[in-house]
Amino acid sequence: MTHMVDPSLSDKHLTNRPLARWRLALSVFGPGLVVMLADTDVGSIITAAQSGAQWGYHLLLLQIILVPILFVVQELTVRLGLITGRGHGELIRETFGQGWAWLSVSTLVVACIGALLTEFSGIVSVGRLYGVPGIVSLSLAAGFLILVVWTGSYRRVERVAMLMGGFELAFFWVAAKAHPNPADIVSGLAHMPLNNSAYLYLVAANIGAVIMPWMVFYQQSAIADKGLRPEALRYARWDTAIGAVVTQLVMAAVLIAAAATLGAHSDGAPLNTVEQISEALTPYLGADIGRLFFSVGILGAAMVAAIVVSLAAAWGLGEVVGYRRSLQDTPTKAPWFYAVFSFVVIAGALVVGEAQDLVALSLAVEVMNALLLPLVLMFLFMLGRKALPESHRLKGGYAVVVAAVIAVTAGLGVYGGLVGVFGHG
Repeated sequence: MTHMVDPSLSDKHLTNRPLARWRLALSVFGPGLVVMLADTDVGSIITAAQSGAQWGYHLLLLQIILVPILFVVQELTVRLGLITGRGHGELIRETFGQGWAWLSVSTLVVACIGALLTEFSGIVSVGRLYGVPGIVSLSLAAGFLILVVWTGSYRRVERVAMLMGGFELAFFWVAAKAHPNPADIVSGLAHMPLNNSAYLYLVAANIGAVIMPWMVFYQQSAIADKGLRPEALRYARWDTAIGAVVTQLVMAAVLIAAAATLGAHSDGAPLNTVEQISEALTPYLGADIGRLFFSVGILGAAMVAAIVVSLAAAWGLGEVVGYRRSLQDTPTKAPWFYAVFSFVVIAGALVVGEAQDLVALSLAVEVMNALLLPLVLMFLFMLGRKALPESHRLKGGYAVVVAAVIAVTAGLGVYGGLVGVFGHG
């Protein structure tokens, strides 16, 4: 594995070297921010828009509460990757055996393909807003993803992903143009109708939209591929913390925009697709510029998520099977890695291209991800207890906190999944 962090930047050299500390911090930043930007994917944006349209600002406080929860889960992922130098699938194989590793990675691949369906659905929807046929949108998106990964190093792929994810900042403009009433926001923050089953359903949906199974695999594998070392732990935590705040601010911006417009003037129109949300917001944001900013945000969210989930599948499978799996290698040196990545991308594009009901497809993906959460988070917690050295092991009071966070998150994820299958009243 090629190390991309200067080996001279160790703790003993950093004590009196502020410039060296900045160099280390800048070299470490990336995996956390990228995976968090991918977290605010098309499905998450639709969920946030529905939350604001149906419940105004009453689900806004949840977006704030989810920041530390998201950080707790991904910080453990960071710790495992930095201290062990192993990807998530590889570490499961070494700690629990080949059978458990295959179980874990099989659920990952299914979740990644499912997530790609949602992202490509969003890309098709943006194309339709401007009269672009679905086949053209899908071909351009899939071709761009394959080109970026096949011709770039890890650092270049990371930069492209951050650039695409940066388009999500357009949602802050969308929220500002919606002119939310500060008094209404404060009132919404102060009231959470937890005795309402429909409200609880969206609580579960928002949790499922924030904690994704593929996030764990991607961030741990990206840290290993980037060659980060234990002395970078402090900065990797900051990378993750900043990403957690940014992604939830984006979710909050979408919710605020929907609450200030659709929540206040709802006519009962459905908000299950990108086209429907865009059409509902257009009267308040402007027919041209509003649609453009909203589309840019959706496109950025879809593309960064597509990069992350497809790489997570290729990395995770390679960690269990044993093929070479680094973006530092060329396609001729790691043919299986690039082949799996390309297969996942192309398969996702083909399924979306043939699907007739993208709403039902996206719903099925969300339900599946929610039901996979207990297995993914259980492996994460057990690795934190068993695979780390004593000085970094998950233990004591903090272990209890992490266990509680995982139990609540997984429980609500399953609840949301079951409600999605059987309906809610």
